[in-house]
Amino acid sequence: MEQTNARRSTGARCIALVGPYQSGKTTLLEALLFRTGAIPRQGKISDKSTIGDASPEARAHAMSVELNVATTQFMGDSYTFIDCPGSIEFAQDQAAALAGCDMAIVVCEADEKKTPALQLILKQLDELKLPRLLFINKVDKSTSRPADALAWLQPASTVPLVLRQIPIWKNNVVTGFVDLALERAFIYREHAESTAIDIPADMAASEKSEHFAMLEKLADHDDAMMEQLLSDMEPPRNRVFDDLTRELAEGLITPVMFGSAEHGNGVGRLLKALRHEAPSTAQTAARLGLKSTGSATAQILKTFHTERGGKLSLARILSGDVSDGAVFYGAQGQDNRTAGLFSLLGQTPTKLAKAVAGDTVALGRLDTISTGETISTTKGNTSQLAHITKAPGVYGFAISVSDRKDEVKLTGAVLKLIEEDPSLALEHNTHTHEMVLWGQGEIHLRVALERLHHKFAVQATAKPRRMAYQETIKKSVSLRGRHKKQSGGHGQYGDIVVEIAPLPRGQGFEFTDTITGGVVPKQYIPAVEAGIREWMSQGPLGFSMVDFTVNLSDGSYHDVDSSEMAFKMAARLAMSEGMPQCQPVLLEPFVAVEIHVPSEATSRINQIVTGHRGQLLGFDGRQGWAGWDTVHAHMPESEMSSLIIELRSATSGVGTFTFTHNHMAELTGRAAEQVVAAHKH
Repeated sequence: MEQTNARRSTGARCIALVGPYQSGKTTLLEALLFRTGAIPRQGKISDKSTIGDASPEARAHAMSVELNVATTQFMGDSYTFIDCPGSIEFAQDQAAALAGCDMAIVVCEADEKKTPALQLILKQLDELKLPRLLFINKVDKSTSRPADALAWLQPASTVPLVLRQIPIWKNNVVTGFVDLALERAFIYREHAESTAIDIPADMAASEKSEHFAMLEKLADHDDAMMEQLLSDMEPPRNRVFDDLTRELAEGLITPVMFGSAEHGNGVGRLLKALRHEAPSTAQTAARLGLKSTGSATAQILKTFHTERGGKLSLARILSGDVSDGAVFYGAQGQDNRTAGLFSLLGQTPTKLAKAVAGDTVALGRLDTISTGETISTTKGNTSQLAHITKAPGVYGFAISVSDRKDEVKLTGAVLKLIEEDPSLALEHNTHTHEMVLWGQGEIHLRVALERLHHKFAVQATAKPRRMAYQETIKKSVSLRGRHKKQSGGHGQYGDIVVEIAPLPRGQGFEFTDTITGGVVPKQYIPAVEAGIREWMSQGPLGFSMVDFTVNLSDGSYHDVDSSEMAFKMAARLAMSEGMPQCQPVLLEPFVAVEIHVPSEATSRINQIVTGHRGQLLGFDGRQGWAGWDTVHAHMPESEMSSLIIELRSATSGVGTFTFTHNHMAELTGRAAEQVVAAHKH
């Protein structure tokens, strides 16, 4: 055995499995757990027997809908693998988890169509400066050569891809590989360690060529190795492995390996690469900027609310030792005492007495600590090592419960969901009086409703959210409003003359008075304004009114019968009679939207925008994203729900957008009639 195989970094590792949807991450997790002896057999997603994706929601949708976490042992070292969802709708979990990982295994296929999805993930790794290794999965089903796949995949990566293996083909099937660093060949065995063989004679030339190509890429960051290559000298194998380890940790290269997770092929070699080359906890702490304080420090990667065990916080211990009952301090100096320390294997926790630097564990009952937070045992405000950006909602629907007394329970349960998944958001819309749940897509919100039912016993119903339509006027009018009532004793008398006129769009409401001679006493004028404001919450078309002015110009009063209430009623009468004469019109909300898509989809997106009554403002290259565009447009908010569905369909699931309210615009004709009719019913 080579001397290099005795080399290893010390300490537990935390490795993220990331990659496009359906690339095989959960199957790879299963293969890693089986190969390391954590499970007796490798389960399958098809028969719902995997350690990961074990929640009712994941089983029902046959996809990862949250992190899968599993700790195992390999050759005396502890490894925690975090399998991240591949769908863009559940990407928030990945963003938080990556902050505390040592490196990522990017699982992908030799499929050019999935390059944009891969680019999304690699871009995120770039921003975090997270080392990564590429594992091309499903080689048993592929006819593409890894070298050809690199030509498709390299444009998605800002870091050079370095081929670590080349395949051994037999009858157009990959049966094994040659390790370019070891310069040894291996034949696959089903769910077992590969068998070492001599490099096939017909591959000797290609192996030498690819081995030299690998060395050339390593030498780009090693002057001494470059001199050796220029002198036709073979660098010592130890130096090759040293460079692979250093350049991976520094983010200078992305090694590329391949295999078949389903059959366990290439998994043993992948584990050994992790053992020898994955960065240590100390290197990760240094990359994150952690300064030595002598205390225990941890990064919170995920929050779980269990049905019986309460809140669990998945934490990567970056320094120090942690025992059950330890007190941690968060970003605001809030203190929390841990109530339980657990290792996780899927949904199975194992109680621990102690955790050390490098371990990834679940901490119980950190009630005031959030996902993405850095915590430490040093009293005071803990310096934060990572900033986790919350994904803004792109799809929302109104949620409710049949019994109003359950609304508090619904709100509490949703807030727990948001703790688990910060890309969810709850809005209490003051215009439509609805509770709106926002998320990253239709499936995302459907899963949230299912979790409310399965985990919190809350049966919520969903329906399309109402739009915050408003109305205004286009014509001025002057009229009198008189409220007079006599019913024994004191009567009621209020008499006003008002001038109603439209205001420019966006001006809201303005009240003035030009009363002279005390025809309306000063103490009653505020009551007139109050009556108008109360009435304007529902105009002639049924919506709140904006962009108009009312001037109180004249009126009369009675010494005995006049009161604030009488003048308020007079104001309401004036509005009820006057507003229908002012040519009321419906206003619908428009949003400014920025749509981010691969460039080849831009023309299709332009058609989608205009097909939804949108106004294109132009597009330009997405800053920092090669091969992507940003389309700018104004669109009716009522068209946004279907936009995300069509956008994802047109971009193989990778397109997204952000939007903000921009202005209100008139809606006329049949469309306006339909909105008014639907509102009345």
